[in-house]
Amino acid sequence: MRTTKGTGLTDESDAKLSHFDAHGQAHMVDVGNKSATRRIAVAEGQIRMHADTLALIESGSAKKGDVLGIARIAAIMAAKRTADLIPLCHPIALTHVSVEFGIDIEKATITCIVKAETFGNTGVEMEALTGVQIALLTIYDMCKAVDRGMVIANVRLLEKQGGKSGNWSAASAITE
Repeated sequence: MRTTKGTGLTDESDAKLSHFDAHGQAHMVDVGNKSATRRIAVAEGQIRMHADTLALIESGSAKKGDVLGIARIAAIMAAKRTADLIPLCHPIALTHVSVEFGIDIEKATITCIVKAETFGNTGVEMEALTGVQIALLTIYDMCKAVDRGMVIANVRLLEKQGGKSGNWSAASAITE
């Protein structure tokens, strides 16, 4: 399978979606014959808001409490429950999930980075991406009373390690 330079997308003539069988029916991919390896995925996303909203979060004086602390727990819980949310994902025994937040005062933006890890026969990209999305939605939920115009954006996979396809990073995909 060829990739279209710089996009990470496969050339249409060679593309095959793994979640469909030969008859076009959705199915869960069989990972039973894949080797168990250490698998890591890192994803990120941002939420942009009014500067006053960010100040509330930073000061810890948001009416509902410690916004980033709650969002961190939500991200971990979501990563652990990804198979319950995404229909064709395999349940995965995660060995570690970490959540980091970065605050950009000038842009009134919070960046969330989730790293998910396991030792198994399928990757953890969906767990990392789900963790990011739910962390950002939790921030929105906790602050919507003062800022309904917050924007969640730029959710993406940054890197993955392990498995048959090896390592991948967003930085290297841009230069392909």
